[in-house]
Amino acid sequence: MGCFISTPNAPGETRRKPKNVGEIAVFVPGLRIPKPVDFAEPIGDELSRRLVERLSALRTRIVVMAGQEAPMATKPRRKATQHGGSTLADLQQALEDYLPILLGLVENGNQLQDKLQFPWLNQEDDAEETTMANSWYEILSVLQMMTMLSLSQANLLLLPKTSTDGYQSKVSVAAQNFISCKILSQLLKATISDSIPECRRESIDMFLKAAGYLDFAVNNVLPQLPPEIRKNLPMDLTEGVLRAFCMQSLGQGVDVQLGMAIDSVNATVAVKRRFACELVKYWHEAQENIVNLPLANGWGDKHRLFVRWKYAEAKAAAYYLHGLILDEGKTEGCSEMAAAALRAADEFLKESKMTCESFHMTPPLSRNPPLWGTSKYLSEKIPKDISSRLPVNPGPQNYEMILQTAPALPDFQLSLKPEDFILPSVDSSWKEN
Repeated sequence: MGCFISTPNAPGETRRKPKNVGEIAVFVPGLRIPKPVDFAEPIGDELSRRLVERLSALRTRIVVMAGQEAPMATKPRRKATQHGGSTLADLQQALEDYLPILLGLVENGNQLQDKLQFPWLNQEDDAEETTMANSWYEILSVLQMMTMLSLSQANLLLLPKTSTDGYQSKVSVAAQNFISCKILSQLLKATISDSIPECRRESIDMFLKAAGYLDFAVNNVLPQLPPEIRKNLPMDLTEGVLRAFCMQSLGQGVDVQLGMAIDSVNATVAVKRRFACELVKYWHEAQENIVNLPLANGWGDKHRLFVRWKYAEAKAAAYYLHGLILDEGKTEGCSEMAAAALRAADEFLKESKMTCESFHMTPPLSRNPPLWGTSKYLSEKIPKDISSRLPVNPGPQNYEMILQTAPALPDFQLSLKPEDFILPSVDSSWKEN
């Protein structure tokens, strides 16, 4: 059935982590790093020497690359490799190369499944290291690392290069064609300027890919683990954290879509509101999955604050855009329901900004990239409308009263789904063993 070992931090000792990770557009709690494994001794003569050497070589490659990449996982500058790609992409490829041969250890109830000890360094758990003698644990760890690499690539794609775009810029044809919501796609068929960076469209690819890995892991890998292994998984691999990251990935994909809609002169307020309301549901699900988890070690605290920040920002966007629709047709002032929605948007914007500041001040320190899309739009529009459109009698000022009087948000079906993912076929070398 497998066994496990969790290694706590020594008294007064903390695992190595950066003091400052620079600009963050996407939360990535570092990388869990695998430690070396001796495949030969526990396997003995049960596998051919060639197969053992392949297993060892592929995993050692990941150990070395992950150790080199981990300190740079959230840094804004990447170096291209000799093949022209990023080191993140090379590590992703190494993991994809390892999976087919690793799967041989669990195929058809392989008796070797529980013989190998797989040690990994954690990020969001109190225990510095968790070692488990279960090959499904190794598969789960690989999928989690593939997720974090995809989110790291999305983060880099959304960070500014040499200049930044405000919400006034226009959506590119490529970005328009990618947006999944059929309503928006139909509304953006007009010829529009090509000034939105292609990297935003590519970031959505990364978010969907990350969500796909996690969705598969939760539904197809976690159930393979015995109950005693599941209850002792490190926090990084618990169902709640994995589901939260899945919802975060989809939520940030929708946030990019909303930003592109805001940047488009052709997208209606109704389309923007739909994206914002969907965004609220994604971040609500993310928060529900981690609200009672004992996230720790700095990264865990930072994770919780990131979800709170983005959830509040999503609600600010949804209430503001809903208020605009409730007030359509009015040329002066603001209707009572629209005013209530605007007050709620203002409260959530303030909450978002305070939580954002707390997030960046929580070690490891970080900072916001220049605002664009949703964040820039809300920061400029809400204060302006509060001062110019609300009636002289400001109405309720108490936070609870403001939320109680706010109109209900419309309920839309979620349009963004995880990318389909399946495990690769078992490497053919197992048939030759």
